[in-house]
Amino acid sequence: MSIQTPPMLLELAGRRLLSNKSRAVLDLEELPIEIFPPLFVEAFSRGHTEVLKKMVQAWPFTCLPLGALMRKPQLEMIRVVLDGLDMLFAQQDRPRRWKLQVLDLRNVPQNFWRMWSGAVVDACSPEDIKKNRTLKLGPAMAAKPPFKVYVPAYTSQEEQEQLLAQLTSQFLRMDCLRKFCANAVFLLEGHLEQVLRHLKTPLETLSITNCQLSDSDWNYLSRYPNARQLRHLELRGIKLTDFSLEPLQILLDSTATTLNSLDLEACGITDSQLQALLPALSHCSQLVILSIHGNGLSMSTLRDLLLHTSRMSQLSVELYPAPLESYDAHGTIHPGRCSHLCAELTAIVRDFRQPNILVFCTVPCRHCGSKFLYNQGLIHCSCPTAA
Repeated sequence: MSIQTPPMLLELAGRRLLSNKSRAVLDLEELPIEIFPPLFVEAFSRGHTEVLKKMVQAWPFTCLPLGALMRKPQLEMIRVVLDGLDMLFAQQDRPRRWKLQVLDLRNVPQNFWRMWSGAVVDACSPEDIKKNRTLKLGPAMAAKPPFKVYVPAYTSQEEQEQLLAQLTSQFLRMDCLRKFCANAVFLLEGHLEQVLRHLKTPLETLSITNCQLSDSDWNYLSRYPNARQLRHLELRGIKLTDFSLEPLQILLDSTATTLNSLDLEACGITDSQLQALLPALSHCSQLVILSIHGNGLSMSTLRDLLLHTSRMSQLSVELYPAPLESYDAHGTIHPGRCSHLCAELTAIVRDFRQPNILVFCTVPCRHCGSKFLYNQGLIHCSCPTAA
């Protein structure tokens, strides 16, 4: 004979509150925050859509892990939540306890909802959330944190198209969206124009990282009208080896007077590609942060790169790859050679200005997985023979 676990007191309280829907909506602002998760679960499972909309508008945690409640993508429930957010964004004032920044549609474990503490509920991308709180989004959004959506990892083609259409249609109502970030989003390939054309205002940040892009996606970037005032461009982990870099050249030329940071880490950029990019890059006079490490570049190409960037007086953080000549024929890091070559490259910059943070980074060591870093001296990996 099995014994069922009795409902938690908070669950019982949630069920009781939902027995009077109007009372549930009216009491949200006064509810203890610990009752929000069990109440949301009850409302979700029983289909109380109006209560769900109001709960999203008063959600007191920075993350709402909606995906944990769905056995498969349920577009109707996603629509209900997004409708609630639309209603909230249309209001002049926000509820005093509203903190939602991340709508997580991934399939995280169900027991996530059994733990209501802020430390657990707020565990979605804490570093990103911390950064986002200080992001300047313009006068209309000065005190409003950015909003994020992640999506389920496995859906059918039809569900993908429906979900993409549902999500992107919401952008039409977001008049103050200034930052677009997509990290490891499988829906994006072949649909970048469909997504970005819904954004109505010029972007300050465009971050597309660890995503697969098609030729049409890549070429659209150079034609995207709302990218002309970018301050931050991140394309980390986008494999560009087989792409022409002409779209990126055009984009850099059009943002040369506004771009503050450029991240091209681990893009598979080759010597010939970077050489073609140098004239456009040298025009970006306002660059403060430049990250290009994780690409296989020769000493000759890195020397040319630094000659182009050495006169950029605003540069404060520079992250470059150690030259290919730092490795032997088997791809093993040669510490002495690496140190000598990086010192030579550092001297090129010091002939024109005193760099603040200038780091050269190798690929991970085959034995321990650590990287060699050069910053006015070589920082070895943890292998006993590395020194």
